Amino acid sequence: MANDRPGWLNVHGVTLEILERGQGRPILWLHGEDGLDPAAPFLDLLAAHGRLVAPSHPGFGHSPDANNIDTVDDLAYLYLDLLAERNLRDVIVIGSSLGGWIAAEMAVKSSERMGGLVLVAPLGIKIGDRETRDIPDIFALPPDEVTRLQYRDPARAALDHAKLSDDQLTVIARNREATALYAWEPYFHNPKLKRWLHRISVPTLLLWGADDRFVTAAYYGAAYRGAIPGARFETIDGAGHFPHIEEPRAFAERVRGFLAERKA
Repeated sequence: MANDRPGWLNVHGVTLEILERGQGRPILWLHGEDGLDPAAPFLDLLAAHGRLVAPSHPGFGHSPDANNIDTVDDLAYLYLDLLAERNLRDVIVIGSSLGGWIAAEMAVKSSERMGGLVLVAPLGIKIGDRETRDIPDIFALPPDEVTRLQYRDPARAALDHAKLSDDQLTVIARNREATALYAWEPYFHNPKLKRWLHRISVPTLLLWGADDRFVTAAYYGAAYRGAIPGARFETIDGAGHFPHIEEPRAFAERVRGFLAERKA
């Protein structure tokens, strides 16, 4: 498999586009609703500290749809199977936003092959009552408003669609469609997840952009921290909901420190 381009992997009949870089301790990266950009600088920064394994979830990127995978619960079991089939152990699982939700569901189910968990502004839990919207509706709000909530510097997410290739436009559309499949109803959460987060027994780092206006550190982040025993909570200045995109070096440095404490 080429080191700089995505390849392919089959897990129990599910075909995944997968990126692998680096050597050493396995690091599983689970992308968010923004999908996986192979050119994102943070990927190389993570790969400097281990063997980075970064799949595109079914329906995202170029990964085919999978008829039997249509919930975050399914994705969690799929990636637990990936770890088992590859006999990966002491894995550091890192997930962002939607990917953080998947990672949390994995750890609740089984942390046997995990050495640590890094949740980057994870979604997946409900905090307020049924009348309170904890997570802004990305499907109802104007795209510019979603960008303003998610990025400290919205210009970082600006796209000139006229300059994108047909393949790039197709990936954007597929990512949005897949996000709707996995997170539409209930919207971006599992009503039962919060009560089971106490089952997470591996060292856990919660990373949040200090300027995240989508799900704030003070409200949403604090709820996650309180639900996972012993979880450490850190914020990254100069970043919003996707700190690995806006502040990749600061993000990678926090992960490096966490890895150093979790030496195999």
